Amino acid sequence: MTETTQRTGGKILVDQLLVHGADCAYCVPGESYLEVLDALYDVRDRFSLFNARHEAGAANMAEAYGKLTGRPGICMVTRGPGACQAAVGVHIAYQDSTPMILLVGQVGRDTMDRESFQEIDYRQMFGPVAKWAAQIDSADRIPEYMARAFRVATSGRPGPVVLALPEDMLTDVVCVADAQPYAASLPSLTASDAQDIMAELARAERPLVIAGGPGWSDAGSQALQAFVEANALPVATSFRRQDAIDNRLEHYVGDFGTGVAPSLVKRVAEADLLLVIGARLGEITTKTYATLSVPTPAQKLIHIHADANEIGRVYSPSLSAVSEPNSALAALNLCAPVAREAVWKQTLRDEYLADSEPPAHDYPLDMGQAMVDVRNLLPEGTVVTLDAGNHTGWPQRFLRYARPGRQIGSTCGSMGYAVPAAVAASLADPTRQVLAFVGDGGFMMTGMEIATAVQHGGRPIILVFNNGTYGTIRMHQEREHPARVSGTDILASDIGQISRGLGAAHSRVTETGQFKPALLAAFEHDGPTVIELMTDPEQISTRTTVSRLRGV
Repeated sequence: MTETTQRTGGKILVDQLLVHGADCAYCVPGESYLEVLDALYDVRDRFSLFNARHEAGAANMAEAYGKLTGRPGICMVTRGPGACQAAVGVHIAYQDSTPMILLVGQVGRDTMDRESFQEIDYRQMFGPVAKWAAQIDSADRIPEYMARAFRVATSGRPGPVVLALPEDMLTDVVCVADAQPYAASLPSLTASDAQDIMAELARAERPLVIAGGPGWSDAGSQALQAFVEANALPVATSFRRQDAIDNRLEHYVGDFGTGVAPSLVKRVAEADLLLVIGARLGEITTKTYATLSVPTPAQKLIHIHADANEIGRVYSPSLSAVSEPNSALAALNLCAPVAREAVWKQTLRDEYLADSEPPAHDYPLDMGQAMVDVRNLLPEGTVVTLDAGNHTGWPQRFLRYARPGRQIGSTCGSMGYAVPAAVAASLADPTRQVLAFVGDGGFMMTGMEIATAVQHGGRPIILVFNNGTYGTIRMHQEREHPARVSGTDILASDIGQISRGLGAAHSRVTETGQFKPALLAAFEHDGPTVIELMTDPEQISTRTTVSRLRGV
């Protein structure tokens, strides 16, 4: 676009989205950014606008898109309440290191600082939970701000950017040139650092690789596989990053999630070297910083991370390097491999396989066996989305993940994430199978986004674990205050009627034998399907029961 062409601020902003390769956005419409919506009308053949049922749903969809593609997910909401309700997606994107841009309609410039209708200073509101929060006060600076937003969201450790758009700025007509398409700035591992890392690996007898964090490409996942195979290394993943490597690989030994296997925790203590690639070593991955001593672990720690500020934040490494994971693995694979006995790796692998086989029990609905059915039936490339809650222990413990399939879940533990994330994944590619795991509590928060899928042609399958309780909190409650149930019961709702009312097919599963036919029918249905799993609250997690917590 030349500088002699006059455009409204709304038109300029939409043109920048196209310049930077954005192909869709998720929104709840508002009068504060009507000029943007109007400009999108003219590019509807090149840009898809998905109107969600709630701003939290729209923000979660954008965040899930960012995880899936590595490109910023775009969310558009109106001022005040719209921005407040979208804040959950920004928080998720920040803690999960996901590229995302939230565009917020703002009050007019002539009424600012008067506490006008729905006015909030978004720079202050989002400053602590965004990589960058700003306001565009001049239409001729929109290309500058948008180019910076895309670069900030994707460079180094990815994350969310929030831009406020005064509504009168969007109607201004100016002449300004478009920006050049953005390119992310990503650090790479040097050949010298790679050689130093390999030298430490050569001295280790019981090394363990922990892979995680954002930014893994399919090629990076394959490079990780080649690296651990060449060096006979066991590899685990950080919380909800199980798709960083093919779990069927003989070198994969489990994940450090909320339901980490006790055997894997034991082996971490026995390891003499930890090579951490991409993961932050956050609270969940380290069991509240208990599996590794702070600040200096007993094991030799090598930490590779895209953000220099993250290295040494909690744990002081013996050796570190600033690099994103894909180029780090490419550099490591150029080095001569280290010969090593496979006994240590095989021990961890055998323990993982044993832990991922479901234990026998006498509940009418055996969720372990149901997960085996899922594991055997899911087609290659399936996207699995996870909500917050103990029910996610089933897919985390018993499913196998492999590229191009994906595991998309909030590492910050936000309820209500799985359904919008599944909708976004399905809308991005309606031919791809998408399977969401959500509890009855999370479903009641954002299940209405099924209607978004119906409207725009998505067909996710939603597994609702219905046990009438906020399971994770109930587990903690029973552990700390046995048999004193307070605030964690959920009144039974007719999930079938709700699902059908939103346009989804529905089936109710009460026994193990009913599950497989229900799943197969969902595969064939041309639209969203909700499978309601009537689970027993006594089976509070994959590893314990309420009775056991009560000492009964």
